[in-house]
Amino acid sequence: MTTKTLSILWIGFVLLAGCASPATEVPPTQPPPAPATPTLFIATQTAFPLTLTPDAVTPLPGVTVTSAPGTGTSNVCTDPQVTALIDSFKTAVLTSDGVLLSSLVSTTRGMDVAFFRDGTVITYTPEHAKFLFETTFEVDWGLAPGSGEAVKGSFHDVVVPELVESFNQPYTLHCNELKYGGATYEVDWPYEGDFYSVYFPGTEANGNLDWHTWVIGVEYVSGKPQIYALMQFFWEP
Repeated sequence: MTTKTLSILWIGFVLLAGCASPATEVPPTQPPPAPATPTLFIATQTAFPLTLTPDAVTPLPGVTVTSAPGTGTSNVCTDPQVTALIDSFKTAVLTSDGVLLSSLVSTTRGMDVAFFRDGTVITYTPEHAKFLFETTFEVDWGLAPGSGEAVKGSFHDVVVPELVESFNQPYTLHCNELKYGGATYEVDWPYEGDFYSVYFPGTEANGNLDWHTWVIGVEYVSGKPQIYALMQFFWEP
């Protein structure tokens, strides 16, 4: 083989090498994007994830509040619709009827729920309320008086048992009066709107220290009473 032939072969080899496809680079693995879960942010808490429709968080067209917080209406204490509202709330709690509960929740601002007087306030829309007796979504309700332990759990596991116990005891209703027993703290209703106290005075065997009060905030929406808040009070060490 001549020198000229070798030169031609070498040039051809170089040309072929230059035309070869470069190695395919594998891009670095990227973490998958976080799922965009629609949530409702309430104070420092989040109500359980739920796909909300516009009407679930805003009033329907034509819905007006006829008794806004701060106005204080006198007829709330004599209106049979209000006592029927509380009776329906009791029924919803005792029978775990989410659809009934949903029909009682304020359509203008939802229902604030505080398990402790100084704990976290969780606001549930009427749409959320439909599932409160079945969802296992946990929230942080705050620190338990005395022990200081954080209380976490679903509405069904934490709030409902206390409501059931209260409604199964001999209680009295008090309109726009925060009725309570002996307390080691200042008992105060943090809203300016109308409310009813569901009050159990306790038992003599326990020195009446087992008194219990659930306060239900009531407002009128288009002439219909609805629940805007729920908070409990009890003796604390």
